[in-house]
Amino acid sequence: MGHSGELQLVVELARAGGMSAAARELDVTPAAVSKRLAQIEARLGVRLFNRSTRRLSLTAEGEVYLESARRILGDIEDLDELIASRQASPRGLLKVNAPLGFGRSYIAPAIAEFAQKYPEVSLQLQLTDSPADFVRDAFDVAVRFGDLPDTSLIARKIAPNRRLVCASPGYLKKHGVPATPHDLARHQCIVLRQNEAAYGLWRFAKGRRSETVKVRGNLSSNDGEVTLTWGLAGLGILQRAEWDLARYLRSGRLVQVLEDYALPQADIYAVFPERHHLSAKVRAFVDFLVGYFQEGSEGRW
Repeated sequence: MGHSGELQLVVELARAGGMSAAARELDVTPAAVSKRLAQIEARLGVRLFNRSTRRLSLTAEGEVYLESARRILGDIEDLDELIASRQASPRGLLKVNAPLGFGRSYIAPAIAEFAQKYPEVSLQLQLTDSPADFVRDAFDVAVRFGDLPDTSLIARKIAPNRRLVCASPGYLKKHGVPATPHDLARHQCIVLRQNEAAYGLWRFAKGRRSETVKVRGNLSSNDGEVTLTWGLAGLGILQRAEWDLARYLRSGRLVQVLEDYALPQADIYAVFPERHHLSAKVRAFVDFLVGYFQEGSEGRW
């Protein structure tokens, strides 16, 4: 195993936290991983990992090694991408991260089309609602909603996406239609618990006026699909992104309310580290996503 292979082994062991998981990712046996790690430690004269029956944990020396390993592997990847960017055809491994629901419904089908167009690119798609860690997980591109706090990343808008408030026709017939955000106080609102600091706070704007309403209801969840299911069942008023509601609004299973009021945008972005901006595969994939979501007169929704 060359030095770059040793670096990759340590990085993968730290990420996976165990011999078996790392072996699966590296496509070798756990015994081979254990032997290679022992050889690295013997050559260095230090222990990089503490072993237990279930987990591996980095030693102090291992933490130092891991930090440098990630930096060196990143430099090697940058060099590869700089050379690859001169090629006409994108190629190599592309690791993509996307939110669970949106990733299943839209990014996975987009990747299916992209793979046919660029057969020399191998793609890995990881779906999670946790923010992508470009250093730890070595993602090339992440798909995210709304404003991005990390200014070290490049973000390109791939699709507009409004937040909407809606309810089922049955609920509105029984409880009435709110005319203003203030009217929500007398309604059952289905609340998404993804940000406890803003729990139950719905923000509206109309012209220059803005209004924040504290909504309440008997049902709340940290899962958007669950809140949507409850809304479709007529159990209350919910707030969701347009991409998630569009088909139900078209079919009439949900009805938009408070249409004259705007909520904070949840536009969809492709995000990638600045060092990847010259990569042919990243550039081709992001360009493809932009075109994919612009197809048709009204876009994908």
